[in-house]
Amino acid sequence: MTKPFRRILFTGAAGNLGRRLRPHLQQFADVVRLADLAPIGDAQPHEEIVRCDLADRDQVMAMCEGVEAILHFGGVSTEEAFEPIMQANILGMANLYEAVHKLGIRRVVFASTNHTMGMYKTTDQVDAGMPTRPDGYYGVSKVFGESLSRYYWDRFGIETVCIRIGYCWEEATNYRQMVTWLGLDDLVQLLWRALLTPRVGHTITFGISDNDGRWWDDRHARHLAYKPVQSSRQFAHKIAQAVNWKDMQDITLTFQGGVFLHNGPKYKD
Repeated sequence: MTKPFRRILFTGAAGNLGRRLRPHLQQFADVVRLADLAPIGDAQPHEEIVRCDLADRDQVMAMCEGVEAILHFGGVSTEEAFEPIMQANILGMANLYEAVHKLGIRRVVFASTNHTMGMYKTTDQVDAGMPTRPDGYYGVSKVFGESLSRYYWDRFGIETVCIRIGYCWEEATNYRQMVTWLGLDDLVQLLWRALLTPRVGHTITFGISDNDGRWWDDRHARHLAYKPVQSSRQFAHKIAQAVNWKDMQDITLTFQGGVFLHNGPKYKD
């Protein structure tokens, strides 16, 4: 069967998710261009390797040339001082969409984060139509990315699916991770849906598996037809019994952002 694309770009290939997703990307395109500022390793026969500083406009333009779609996972992925987040996640996002527009690329999948909504309480159920409430500089930068991609859809017709990724590690080890866990197979399926659904406009979806106690309502992204097949229930026997939330004073337990609320704001020395 012919692959959907001739060449796609995957940024952030040296990161945690980048390394884990890399073996799965071959199904999307004949050639996968992997990009990062950090070393990525040697290219496989179906791969191209590009070193790129997202804050450098010319480098970003060269990185994007000749691709049909972009999976944008690049940038700072944790709470950090504002300066590096600004360079990679804000200026880098502006450079990316300028290149996307000038080069005529029609589809971007943007790795956003659940931390765009981290100041909602764990007793709230959140959907993509509600106001953003980021829990730090990192979340703020991803709100900017979602807004910028919305502008490029409204103004230039560039389609973007923003995935508010949950906790995407191998195992869940506490209550918050159980609620927000996203299995790798489910993430790959979600990328497939985001790339190949015929008309997505500007879509925001929550990257989550079929877990119990959901905080996120994904009704605004039903057109993607994403159906998770994994669940954090497989880790339930390792997790302590549910706590009495009314007795808890720790903001990392009462707000959806979890430990990110203790990680910021950070200031550059």
